[in-house]
Amino acid sequence: MSFETIRPQDINGNVFDLIGNQWMLVTAGDSNGYNTMTASWGGMGVMWGKDVAVTVIRPQRYTMEFVKKNDLFTLSFYDQQYKPALGICGSKSGRDIDKAKETGLTPVFQEGTTYFEQAKLVLVCRKLYDSPMDPSNLLDEAVDEKWYPDKDYHRMFVGEIVKVLRKAE
Repeated sequence: MSFETIRPQDINGNVFDLIGNQWMLVTAGDSNGYNTMTASWGGMGVMWGKDVAVTVIRPQRYTMEFVKKNDLFTLSFYDQQYKPALGICGSKSGRDIDKAKETGLTPVFQEGTTYFEQAKLVLVCRKLYDSPMDPSNLLDEAVDEKWYPDKDYHRMFVGEIVKVLRKAE
């Protein structure tokens, strides 16, 4: 199967469902080295006159190293049959296992980054913004208490969506 290029405005589906319920893989790196992780937090919209996607990564995640050192990252989305694979990518570290081998996902090294052949939708993003979340800016104490008991605050990345690939039918 191949992919077709579409505009960000032509993405089908509800982004709340895509990210929050179906999950996504955040991937960075290339054929010389990459890592991927599952995420269910993020967003899409318009900032600075550009179509953007936002993702957040905790500092201990191996994928953080790859997102930090590369200009590009991908957010990819999958049909429900791949939910177990995404579960592995979210619970096991690429420091310890080969996630592609463990899940059966096939990496595609194109566009200067990495995504997976099984994806139904891929956003290729160029980093525009990179900042650690500052807990002093959390206005709701319950958020800090519930989501950050270990004080491992996410780092936020905003990426310009430079290409959208949709599985060709």
